[in-house]
Amino acid sequence: MAFIRIVPSWQLSEHQITPESVFLNRRRFMKSLIGAGLTATILPLTGCQSSSTGKNQDNFSTQVISNFTPNPNFADVNRPVTAEDLATKYNNFYEYGGSKSIWQAAQALPLEDWKIEVSGLVKNPTTYTLDDLQKKFPLEERIYRFRCVEAWAMVVPWLGFPMNKLMAAVEPTSEAKFVRFTSFYDPKITTGPGFWANGYPWPYTEGLRIEEMANELAFFAIGMYGKTLPKQNGAPLRMVTPWKYGFKGAKSIVKIEFVKEKPATFWNTLVPDEYGFEANVNPTKPHPRWSQATERIVSNSPSFSWEKQPTLLYNGYEEYVGNLYS
Repeated sequence: MAFIRIVPSWQLSEHQITPESVFLNRRRFMKSLIGAGLTATILPLTGCQSSSTGKNQDNFSTQVISNFTPNPNFADVNRPVTAEDLATKYNNFYEYGGSKSIWQAAQALPLEDWKIEVSGLVKNPTTYTLDDLQKKFPLEERIYRFRCVEAWAMVVPWLGFPMNKLMAAVEPTSEAKFVRFTSFYDPKITTGPGFWANGYPWPYTEGLRIEEMANELAFFAIGMYGKTLPKQNGAPLRMVTPWKYGFKGAKSIVKIEFVKEKPATFWNTLVPDEYGFEANVNPTKPHPRWSQATERIVSNSPSFSWEKQPTLLYNGYEEYVGNLYS
């Protein structure tokens, strides 16, 4: 019995392409036959505003953030910032479905009384509320390139704080070699991409080497476009590692664990020959089913006409992270 092969997505309009979740589910089935309120300075996370002037027509639970400082070192990537409407409506979030139009389903995510447990091989294990994070770690804005493993790309202005700030607060021990990030999971709410979600390795987990988390680029985002994160973009806290493919950015984080051994991660567990643990953007290393040499820039044009650009090694951040992989 042969596996289904998907034509590279940049050659067809999206409605013509078999969703990746369907492909993976089919593949798993055949194998089985064979053998991530904020603070007083941020408006409460109630209501559905996307700006200070009124409701968002799409009912996103986002609020304006005012207490942040733009980081001048990450203010320009020589590409236009992606339109907010596109960045908040063209998303992967497998807890809520396998299509790119999951923003409505993701509104089921409950944000009340959110807590993030930081534990494992640290001197100061802590459970943070969102208010704690805001008070402990000053917010900054960073404009980063965003590159999906599916060969599409955006530019996003994130709001948050460097991961190394949290590391300094909890003080990992010398035994800590890796970090595991766990996303919110409740099978009644995060129903996944249909029936097949029952066979997925929930909850969604991701991991970094300790040196990667300590890198200047590694970032925790609590907002984007001057507002709190929409639920479909990983509210209230998500990973942002811009030199890696987007699936490494765990959303709606509830747990951060410092561990000695390399942790199992969602996609690397599900399809290890297609999604590596490291997952650095590399134009010379193709995905088994498509090239990574170029990327399509998400725009308001039909997807088949999106502008192509050459993929940059480490997504253009080699000067920051190249030494991690030498």
